[in-house]
Amino acid sequence: MNIKKGREIELEVTDLAFGGKGIAKVDGFTVFVEQSVPGDRVMARIIKKKKNYAESRVVALLSPSPDRIQAPCAYSGFCGGCKWQFFKYEKQLEYKRRHVAESLAHIGGFENVTVHPTKASEKIFEYRNKMEFSASDRRWLLPHELGDENINIDFALGLHVPGTFHKVLDIDQCLIHPSAGNDILNTVKLYMKSSPRPLYGLRSHEGFWRFLMLRHSVAYDQWLVNIVTSDKDLNEVQPLADILCEKYPKIVSVVNNVTASKAGVAIGEYEIHLAGESCLKEKLGPYEFEISANSFFQTNTRGAEALYDTVKEYARLTGTENVLDLYSGTGTIPIWLSDFAKEITGVEIVESAVADARENCVKNGVANCRFMVGDIREVGSKISRTPDVLIIDPPRTGMHKDVVNQVLALNPKRIVYVSCNPATLARDAALMKDKYRIAEVQPVDMFPHTFHIEAVARLEAI
Repeated sequence: MNIKKGREIELEVTDLAFGGKGIAKVDGFTVFVEQSVPGDRVMARIIKKKKNYAESRVVALLSPSPDRIQAPCAYSGFCGGCKWQFFKYEKQLEYKRRHVAESLAHIGGFENVTVHPTKASEKIFEYRNKMEFSASDRRWLLPHELGDENINIDFALGLHVPGTFHKVLDIDQCLIHPSAGNDILNTVKLYMKSSPRPLYGLRSHEGFWRFLMLRHSVAYDQWLVNIVTSDKDLNEVQPLADILCEKYPKIVSVVNNVTASKAGVAIGEYEIHLAGESCLKEKLGPYEFEISANSFFQTNTRGAEALYDTVKEYARLTGTENVLDLYSGTGTIPIWLSDFAKEITGVEIVESAVADARENCVKNGVANCRFMVGDIREVGSKISRTPDVLIIDPPRTGMHKDVVNQVLALNPKRIVYVSCNPATLARDAALMKDKYRIAEVQPVDMFPHTFHIEAVARLEAI
């Protein structure tokens, strides 16, 4: 069959690729199908043709897969937030495990590694403790909204359409963060609509209102609201803060981050405290953490506990070990393990994160954790003793080769690798395979209805 851009063809989806797209074959040629699951029969339009594959978009669902369900969200298929709401959750877990196992086999060359069934998220809706909503002076219309003259296309406060920087869906609710957050969102939206200050133009880079960021404390059911603007104007933002605090008693902190940067990130060049406390308090197990507007914290609080429990299990601590934690951030993993080790040393390049880690230890009465500021590639030589256990929790890009060499030089008996990207886990483990074997891997689902998966691997010295 001649496959070319613009052509519509009937496809049988037989598998899923990492990234969430369905896979169909036409005379042995691979066609990726957006918004599909294995078992779907679809009519699809080819939107991109390459030498070895093509990409397509569903025009009509001819016969749904038995694993397909009705997505509860009105924006499913258009919003870039969670693309798998129409896919049965138990099947999501199965495919996430498969993606981990296949990455280890195809990228790392690890056959027959024990990859356990994925640990499910305690909640599959209302699980996110942080949401960022983008403001835009141009609204992306849904199909049923096209031609509706009553819709104001010059206002949007919501989420991006996948793969775009300037297309924003104006949404009323998001199902993956607590429902009270939707009430706050809509109150802010009404205020911005009546404001004389304009919304930010993502193409023109002009305008005032830029982002609304909400953080929720699961332990205390409290909220932090961060209003991000392009310049300082207390006459506009202070009344909004006052309205929010009066209407929602569970809002305990309102701040205004101000940034003139054209970058589409909800982080200010400086912050103005508007109301309540300066930060939010959250708990992981018995430990309490303070979270500011721009702090890093796992976005699924209860999922983080499951992840860190797996780290503790795989570390196999007896109370006598010296532990080294690379990429230690604000100290959550060292603090979580502190009762089970002799001493834990964390290494982190972000100085403010190290300051937070030290403060978190003081607040929680943890005395056996210490933290070093610096690039892991450079501070390794300052580590005087060989750790009994090494914890690695790198970014999605994995470890730099120089860091891998540092790890091999340290020569710990056991490594616990926490991964948010199976591909880089497989790559990094392959670089260490002459000295370490993968004993087992536990996938942990932190992000239901997305293809993202965390995995914890236990590596033992050969």
